[in-house]
Parts: sequence; C-alpha cells; structure tokens
Amino acid sequence: MKELIYLAYLVSAVLFIMGLKLLSSPKTARRGNLLGAVGMLIAIVVTLLDKAIIDFTFILIGLVVGGGIGLLLAKRVQMTAMPQMVGLLNGFGGGASTLVAFAEYMRLSGDASLTVWTGANVSYDVLATLVLSLLIGTVTFTGSLIAFAKLQGIMRGAPILYAMQKQINAAMLLGAIVLGVLFVLDPSLWLFLIIIIAIAAILGVTSVIPIGGADMPVVISLLNSYSGLAAAMTGFVLSNNALIITGTLVGASGFILTSIMCKAMNRSLGNVLFAGVGVDYAAGETAATEQRTVVRYTPEDAAFMLENAQSVIIVPGYGLAVAQAQHVLQELASILISRGATVRYAIHPVAGRMPGHMNVLLAEANVPYDLLLEMDQINDDFQNTDVALIIGANDVVNPAARTKKSSPLYGMPILNVDYARTTMVVKRSLNPGFAGEDNDLFYEKKTMMVFGDAKSVVTNLVQVLKK
Repeated sequence: MKELIYLAYLVSAVLFIMGLKLLSSPKTARRGNLLGAVGMLIAIVVTLLDKAIIDFTFILIGLVVGGGIGLLLAKRVQMTAMPQMVGLLNGFGGGASTLVAFAEYMRLSGDASLTVWTGANVSYDVLATLVLSLLIGTVTFTGSLIAFAKLQGIMRGAPILYAMQKQINAAMLLGAIVLGVLFVLDPSLWLFLIIIIAIAAILGVTSVIPIGGADMPVVISLLNSYSGLAAAMTGFVLSNNALIITGTLVGASGFILTSIMCKAMNRSLGNVLFAGVGVDYAAGETAATEQRTVVRYTPEDAAFMLENAQSVIIVPGYGLAVAQAQHVLQELASILISRGATVRYAIHPVAGRMPGHMNVLLAEANVPYDLLLEMDQINDDFQNTDVALIIGANDVVNPAARTKKSSPLYGMPILNVDYARTTMVVKRSLNPGFAGEDNDLFYEKKTMMVFGDAKSVVTNLVQVLKK
C-alpha cells in the first residue's frame, strides 16, 4: 500500500514539474494549469486515503465551502483585479500552513489544553520546521493582506516609512528566531509559539508597507515564494512527501521569478524591499511636474496617423487594466491588421501589478499569442516601426532610465518606444508613474499625447477608423 502511495506522490510531482514548464509560455499555460490541477487532485485524494480518516464530515464541509468560494471568485473577479486576488491567495496559503502546523503541535503535545507535552520522541528537525512554518506562514498571511489592500486601493500604494524601520524589523526577526530556538530545546513552551506568531504577524505588515506600487510585481512573486516555503516546512512537520515537493517547487519558482523581476528593473531585492521607491496619487490629485509644453492631439488625429502606418507596436500598461480597455484595443489591432498593417504587442516584464499581468489581460481579449512579444524579442524593432502606441504605460517607457542617474528608474531596461518614427501616448494626465519620475517622452516633438480614459480614447479611434 505504501508503495502505491509513494508512486502516486511521484506522479503528482512529475505533473507539477511539467505544469511549471508549460507555464513558461502563454501558448501552453492553460495546459500547464490543467496538469498542475490534476497533480494536486491526485495528491489530495491519496493523502486523505493514506491517513485512514474515520469521519470525513468536516473535510467535506471544507471542500464544499472552499470550493464554492473559489468558484465564486473565479466567476466574479475581473481580470483587472487578478493581482490582488493572487496576493490574497498567497496569504491564504501561508495562513493554512500556520494553522496546520500549530494543529500538528497540539496533536503531538497529547493534550488539547497544551499543559502537558507527551511528544518526547519528536526530533529537533521536526520542531525546527514547525517553528519555521509558523513564522514564514504568518508573515506571508499578513504581508499578503497588506499587498491586497494596496492593490485594491484600501491602502495608498505609496511607501510607508518611519524611523529605524529596518532595525526594528531585524530585531523582531531575531527575537522570533531566539524564541524558536528556546522552543526547540523545550517543546512544552507552547506560549513561545503564540509569541512567534504574533511577532510574525506584525513583521508581515511592517515588511510590506514600505514597498511602493511600482514594486508590486516583485512583492507578489516573493510572497508566492514564501507561501511555498511555508508549505514545504509544514510538509516536513507532517512527514508528507507531496507537500514537501509541492512547497519546494512553489518556493523555488517564486524566488526565480522574483529574481527575474528584479533583473528586469535592474535593482537588487534589497533595494526593492527597503528603498521605499514610489508615489501614489489620490483621485483628482495632480503631481507637481515641470512646466513644459506638450502637444495635444485628438482621437481623429491619432486615427489618421494609425491609418497610414504600415507597422504598429502596442505597449500596454497598468492604465489599460484600470480602464478595462483590452477588448476594444484588440478590436483596434484587428482593424489595422485587416488594412495591411503589421501589429504586435510589446510586453515589459514588470508592466502591470503582477508577473504576467499584461499577458493574462490580453489573453482574455483573445489576442493571438504570436502577437505578444517580450521586451528582448521586440526592442530592436522599434527603430523600424511607424507608430509605437502606448496605452497606460509610463515607467517602462521612461527615457530617464537610460540617462538620469538620480532617478529611481536609472539602469532599468525599458522599451525603446522613443526610437519609433512616431510615439503615441494615451494617458489621463501628465502624472508620473509609480516611481514618481517625470517622463521626458511626453514632451518630445514626435510624441502625440492623446489625453483621456484609455477605453474611451481607443473606442473613439475604432469608430473613426471604421468610418
């Protein structure tokens, strides 16, 4: 029987690895999701059978309630709100690891009142991973709630900084580690676990509040990595191979993705976590920018330019997601293609509020996958392009990243939209992006600024072109 269980876990692990491999490309991502889901289903069923559970009542209630909530979220949550949903799900994963690990400690203690410790033969490695599961899981839970609040607009996206922030966080982490060591030496000190959970809850909040909106893609992927590590630690506590493998895969892939995001921004992880880069503007608030002249164009002017273009590269950004303009944008692209123009989309790695946000958004609008090109694939083509159409992007096309050493964007690889023959920017205002850096691109002579809501402007472009 054990051999069949281990074989099933092996099959699950293979499916997880294959699923991760397929997730690396938009063309195969759906199949990757399916393989991962099947692998998880196998692991759950085998685990439930392996533990010889007598009463499935609460398990079935959890499946029905949890499945119902998940189905409702999948149906109701807009694609534009996917970043905050992913952040919230990361938090649920961390919270689940904390609850399961503490429940296992209660089982090992042999006494629901926690006044007697009878698990004398529990090894130090299990106790150590128990502490790590509680610490990482709780940090992930509260940190993800803050990320969700920032993305949802419940909190302002600007960094929240205060005196000795790093030192206080380091002291809390050190205190949690010391308490963890003392607990491992004497597992009857269950109160130390409660204190560790409380410290971790505060640490999760204080670790995420200094991170600005521009760095949310990094935060989302890092918290995803944390949730995987917490699950892996819980797997060691439970001696569950499937959970160890799954958690390790999530933790490793999340950290690799975090590194890719940092590389795309040309910043270190420490700079993202502790530099406090970013600004936020309330509704109706205008940033203080230099008093320079921009040339305003109407949708009719923009439509004339697009109508005569032979090649167009579209650069989507977070403004596209906010306006929910992905469907009408693809309609515009289809019209241009039907008239003989070459149209492609340039995707910057950190465009949007989570890794792959633009790919997911455009996939919802049925944009063909072969039209979606990463920055490295398309950046050299801008110089041979008639029109670079920027919809809601800002920091990822800001030339200050190349030349202005005092800018927080300096050194970040950007899309070379200013090399195109004409640059067309659809934007609500001249406000800087999340990094707070004014964009020189808006003031260049060959830049056409079309102000307004992205969906309204693109809809007008479609109507004019149809006429």
